Amino acid sequence: MGIQLSPPAGMEAEIRLARPPKAVTASDFVSRLQVMQTILGAEHFAVLRLGGHGLPSARKLTLALHNLAHDVDGHASELLAAYGPAMLEHLEASMLPLIWEGVGDNQFAESSVETFTTRLPPRLLPWSGMAFPVRLGAHGNGYVLFMGTFIAPSSDLIIDMHMKSCQVLIDMLACEEKKLAPAEALSEREIACLQMAGDGCISEAIAEKMGLSVHTVNAYLGTATTKLDAVNRIQAIAKAIRLGYIT
Repeated sequence: MGIQLSPPAGMEAEIRLARPPKAVTASDFVSRLQVMQTILGAEHFAVLRLGGHGLPSARKLTLALHNLAHDVDGHASELLAAYGPAMLEHLEASMLPLIWEGVGDNQFAESSVETFTTRLPPRLLPWSGMAFPVRLGAHGNGYVLFMGTFIAPSSDLIIDMHMKSCQVLIDMLACEEKKLAPAEALSEREIACLQMAGDGCISEAIAEKMGLSVHTVNAYLGTATTKLDAVNRIQAIAKAIRLGYIT
C-alpha cells in the first residue's frame, strides 16, 4: 500500500494511497471498522460519503455504513445538523482529523498532540467522536467516524487509523466501480428519471416532462435500480446521489 505522509506547517498531512488490486465485501468493511472502533475505544462507527457536484449548496454528506443500534435516522440527522456544514468546509481545506466532546461531565475527547487534529465545538451531541476525512476524487470523498464516551488516541494511533480509514473508502469505491462496469453504467434517461424522482416527482409527472409513457419511465427507474444494486427506488436514488450521478 503506497502511503506517504508529508506534514507541512501545522502538521497538516497529505495522505496518498494506491488502490488495491481487488475489492472486498460489505461484511469485510464492517469487520474492519469494528476492529478500528475497538482499538480507539469507541462504541459506534459511521461512514459518511460526499454526494453532489458543482455548487457548494449541491454537496451533502450521507450515511453510507454504520453500526448504530437504534434510531439511525435520528442519530444521522443529529450528527449532520450539528457538524455537517463544518465537515463539508473542512473536507475542502484540510486532511486533519476532527474531534469533539459530547454533552455531559463524563464525555472526554483528547489527542495527545493537538496539532494532529482539529477540534469542533463541544457539547452539541450526546457522544464524543473523531472523524477522519478522506479525499479520493469526485466519488470517493467523505469521513470515517468513531463515536463513544471516551476518545483519546495517541498521535501514532491517529495516523494509523487515518490511513486505515482512507483504505476503507478506497475499497468501498473499488467495489462500486466493479459493480458499475461500463456496460452497466446508467444511461442519460435513467439518470434523468432518477434525478426527477429524487426531486419528488412521481412517475406520471416524470413521463409528462420527458414526453414518455409512464410504463417507459418505470422501466428506466427499474433498470437504474438494478444497475445500482439497490433494493428499491429510494435506495437507488440515495446511491445515485452518493455516486455523483444526481444531486
